[in-house]
Amino acid sequence: MSTNQALSRSRWLAWRAGLDRERVRRSLPALAVLAAVLAGLFLNLGSLPLFDVDEGAFGEATREMLERGDYVSTWLNGQPRFDKPILIYWLQAASVGLLGLSEFALRLPSALAAGAWVAAIWLFARRFAGPGCGQAAAFIAASTAGVTVVGRGAIADALLNLLLALCMFDIWRHAVDGRPLWRRRAFLWIGLGLLTKGPVALLVPGGASLLAFALQGRLRDWWRAVRDPVGWTILLAVALPWYLLEYARRGDAFLAGFFMRHNVERFLSPLQGHGGGLLYYVPALLVLLLPYSGLFLRTLGALRHPRQLRELPFDAFLWCWFGFVFVFFSLAGTKLPHYLLYGATPLFILMARQRGALRSKPLAFAPPLLMLALAAALPVLLQRLAPAIRNAYVREALGRTEAFGAVWRVSAVALLAACCVLALWRGKALWPRLAATGLACSLAMGGLLLPAVAELQQGPVKEAALLARQAGWEVHSWRINAPSFSVYRGAVTPATTWPGPRQVILTRSDALPGLGAVELLYRKGGVVLARMPG
Repeated sequence: MSTNQALSRSRWLAWRAGLDRERVRRSLPALAVLAAVLAGLFLNLGSLPLFDVDEGAFGEATREMLERGDYVSTWLNGQPRFDKPILIYWLQAASVGLLGLSEFALRLPSALAAGAWVAAIWLFARRFAGPGCGQAAAFIAASTAGVTVVGRGAIADALLNLLLALCMFDIWRHAVDGRPLWRRRAFLWIGLGLLTKGPVALLVPGGASLLAFALQGRLRDWWRAVRDPVGWTILLAVALPWYLLEYARRGDAFLAGFFMRHNVERFLSPLQGHGGGLLYYVPALLVLLLPYSGLFLRTLGALRHPRQLRELPFDAFLWCWFGFVFVFFSLAGTKLPHYLLYGATPLFILMARQRGALRSKPLAFAPPLLMLALAAALPVLLQRLAPAIRNAYVREALGRTEAFGAVWRVSAVALLAACCVLALWRGKALWPRLAATGLACSLAMGGLLLPAVAELQQGPVKEAALLARQAGWEVHSWRINAPSFSVYRGAVTPATTWPGPRQVILTRSDALPGLGAVELLYRKGGVVLARMPG
């Protein structure tokens, strides 16, 4: 080989190596988002027992749907269930039909919906805020505590959040170029949302978009879009058939149970004890956004003059979306932390846009370090506090130290130490280190915290159900609400007002004194199977 040929080859190899390094550099953000999705949404997805009450109720209603062959009405332990519309049950039933009845099959539709939610955020933010912002917003969404918990639960909220995000994204696209396609597709997402969780799927897009268009002085444009007859035809064609079928079957009981109790009454007064004051969602928001609570405070601090939003339509749209959800659910009588996620999508985008402006190490790293420190200290805290708890059920549930093995404890301390190193590292840009810390927190949530909580709360319920199934006992529940027991037992577990002679009952240890002398068949973590005397 001549000298010129050798020189050309070396240049070509150097160019190829540089090209490969550039490809790796460009692919890193996508790989980071993928890692966050896998850690936050799919890690241990099928190995944790179903959480009661919500996951157990959805899982048992799906099991009974398949057992009955009734794909219009839902039932829970043999009683009509009016809590939610039908779409999530159809998806869970399809998953169970393909994969068999398991935690993984019941949770898979939600995890896939949450993954699609993250992807939709990425594509939308990339188009309207730039590629870097799109990747960062998707990463924040995938590794945030609220999304991690809701996105892997066998409930309706991940799917609803996906549909709300798709709807609001198309409303913004319509606001930008006015094409009928966008607003009509928004009506489609609303129709699917009405099949997922009911009127909230219409309320949030309608109220938030009204607020945003009014702020920009475009109420006529909003009213023109709302009156689109083609859009309403699409919405009604998607949602109305099931509502009519359900009403034809159950009549006024459906109206009273679904619309009045689980929508109107839920707003007017606390339902099932889920109440709170006007400031309930302030601390709830900071917890839902962990480990990025500090980044959110920096983003909120950048909004010094709300009047300037009239000059920033995109920012105004995002803040109006969040603001409407925050105010509406703060005024509602029933309050649950995950309701605020309906307005969290715009925050992920706004926070991603402010990531480069974050300069304070304490503000950035205090929330994730506090979260990981509490996780590492959890076994010791429970060991010391549990014996002093008066309620027998809570004391026995929290006193099971076997949920925290040596590997668990070492892993928790290792993640905390790694994040301390990232926080103390002398680098100019805080965001890459905060993102790495966020991934560590996501691993801690999916790999440590959720498994431990699931074992403490639900492990005994599953164990008792499998024992009852193996023994062939007919079981009734008394003073306990654990629908996952029916899922694992593979049979309806009716509630009883008072157990009959020789009846096997599922109850809690704090309810035992009211039963008198019973034969204990199982007792662990506050969960009890007992046979009544003859």
